[in-house]
Amino acid sequence: MALMATTVWRTACASVMAAIMFTGAAAGQDTIPPVAPVIPKIDTVFGEVRVDNYYWLRERDNPQVTAYLEAENRYTEAVMKPTEGLQEKLFEEMRGRLKETDMSVPIKVDSFYYYHRLEEGQQYGVYCRRLKSLDAPEEVLLDENTAAAGYGYYNVGNLTVSHDHRLIAYAVDTAGSEIYTIYFKDLAGGRILDDVIPNAAPTMEWTLDNMTLFYITYDDILRPYRLVRHTLGTDPAGDPTIYAEPDKEYNLDFALTLDKKYFLITLQAIAATEVRYLSAATPADTFRTILPRKKGIEYTVTHRNDQFYIRTNETGKNFALFQAADADPARSGWKEVIPARDTVMIAGLDLFRDYLLVYERIAGIIHVRVLNLAEGGEYEIEFPEPIYVVWPTGNAGFVTDLFRFNYTSLVSPMAVYEFNLKTKQRTLLKQYEVLGGYDPTQYVSERIYARASDGAMVPISMVYKKGIRRDGSSPVYLTGYGAYGYAVDPTFSSNRLSLLDRGFIFAIAHIRGGDEMGRDWYEQGKLLQKMNTFTDFIACAEKLIADGYASPNRLIAEGGSAGGLVMGVIANLRPGLFRIIVANVPFVDVINTMLDESIPLTINEYDEWGNPNHEEYYRYMRAYSPYDNVKAQPYPSMLITGSLNDASVQYWEPAKWTAKLRAMNTGNLRIALKINMGAGHGGASGRYESLREKAFEYAFILNELDLMK
Repeated sequence: MALMATTVWRTACASVMAAIMFTGAAAGQDTIPPVAPVIPKIDTVFGEVRVDNYYWLRERDNPQVTAYLEAENRYTEAVMKPTEGLQEKLFEEMRGRLKETDMSVPIKVDSFYYYHRLEEGQQYGVYCRRLKSLDAPEEVLLDENTAAAGYGYYNVGNLTVSHDHRLIAYAVDTAGSEIYTIYFKDLAGGRILDDVIPNAAPTMEWTLDNMTLFYITYDDILRPYRLVRHTLGTDPAGDPTIYAEPDKEYNLDFALTLDKKYFLITLQAIAATEVRYLSAATPADTFRTILPRKKGIEYTVTHRNDQFYIRTNETGKNFALFQAADADPARSGWKEVIPARDTVMIAGLDLFRDYLLVYERIAGIIHVRVLNLAEGGEYEIEFPEPIYVVWPTGNAGFVTDLFRFNYTSLVSPMAVYEFNLKTKQRTLLKQYEVLGGYDPTQYVSERIYARASDGAMVPISMVYKKGIRRDGSSPVYLTGYGAYGYAVDPTFSSNRLSLLDRGFIFAIAHIRGGDEMGRDWYEQGKLLQKMNTFTDFIACAEKLIADGYASPNRLIAEGGSAGGLVMGVIANLRPGLFRIIVANVPFVDVINTMLDESIPLTINEYDEWGNPNHEEYYRYMRAYSPYDNVKAQPYPSMLITGSLNDASVQYWEPAKWTAKLRAMNTGNLRIALKINMGAGHGGASGRYESLREKAFEYAFILNELDLMK
């Protein structure tokens, strides 16, 4: 192994730890930021001596760690106390735009109409259905508010109804740890069954006999790796394992095709896929492989009639579409349906009995192409705005001419449409309301491009209220993500109006690492090209300043998770370019995390970030890892958040980073840390608590900019 390490880990004894004085916390002076004790962990890696003064904060069960995190929260609460009135005002603004009593568009499955509704004052929703008619009596499947009683966090990760509509299975997380418990309910009698499956993933599928459920469990690093079959009335402890994936770089997913003909196991690494299939009519048989895994080859599978439709990057980065006979889907028999193209990425597809819908990303925008498989011919669905987002929703039937989709843009609130694929007639099913007199004609959406350091043109999507002056006086909120090939699309947010109506410009930097501009855009922002992600964001900030939209003393940068990594890097590289940085659950301790194979996501993300056990990757990651590159310089105002139960980014990453930033910061601007002690990666689970978290963030920004009004 290429890594050579020695460790000196000086762990203080309990008596020494008890004597440590947490500045502010010990004296009750909560407006003085806590100072984390220095207890070095020293490693030698590839000849470099690495000193981690705050490694001890990883000790989750150490009461001194809890005390330190609570001291940080008290400090942040104290410095934000003058904003309490503003926070409440922002919360009421956001809440006032919501139609608090509302319901989703019902989805008809067989004779039932299924929907999810919300009631004013309730944190969570209610799953319901009606038989044959929307005028029929309502049947409540699950009231999340009742079920959540007594829990500080409650999240239903999935709820699925048996094919005969008699039973539901639902997966619940009550900690934010992303570890779920599966429960079953008999809908006829309203009884919760004795079958309870702990420590599961939320993904699950009923078999056609309506008595058996496939579900997934985690390994010791929270990797979904094992497919299990449960028969109702039996002890889950004896459930048979159908397949267990030994390679820790692969996650296991499971689904039933829309035509209900095949179960599919998808084994997915960052840069490789293997799909296995089984006839839904014989769920006790053995799964067979469509295409064996091969590094660099990714594919997805769906089914129609006697054909598998396979989207793959085997013949081009932006994916091609093939079909193969389900009787023998060997690679030699594949037939090309749509070739791979340089400027068009096949982002996904939906397959019905008579239609194939292909989602094509062109210059950052999703286009929907419809192929009539029954009669021949094709066309593209038209949309009214040049910059928009569209995605399918509620398409539960395979034999249908009707296609449902969500549509939104930076200025258009989300709407649900039903589109007749035969007649091309479009019907608005629901326009989500923004209360309080929102007028989209008073806002402007546009897209500009920043030239990156290597000449790449990086899109920036913006929205602002009419009348904004391009003289650098407007506050600009610039956000970005740039990882995993995930596109940050220009969607509407009613919460955002609290900034726009105060004169802010909201901007999205579509930086490399996402796939907004095609698959190559993603690959240019990963592994040994990861620096492009960060320099792209800086280029976007510089473009906004050069064009008069922004100025450094009014520019706010925001990113979460992998986007928080971007925030960490730009804070080190160009701190003077930004007045405020908001880093939500930030992935900032890159080297230490990627060297620790016991942490969830480490091993199966080597193909995203690189494996620092190899010197080439270690040196590259060492050059940008935010925690490792904090230095003595003035930093901007920073709000950093984390969650104690976060399985994706461990709480100690933001905690350690904050401690080191405070120790090295030569400026006098505020660095505040807020740790949610009872949630996970996504923050609070209740809808009102989520609004309060957003109000807190906005109040921090407005306070730092002296815009408290």
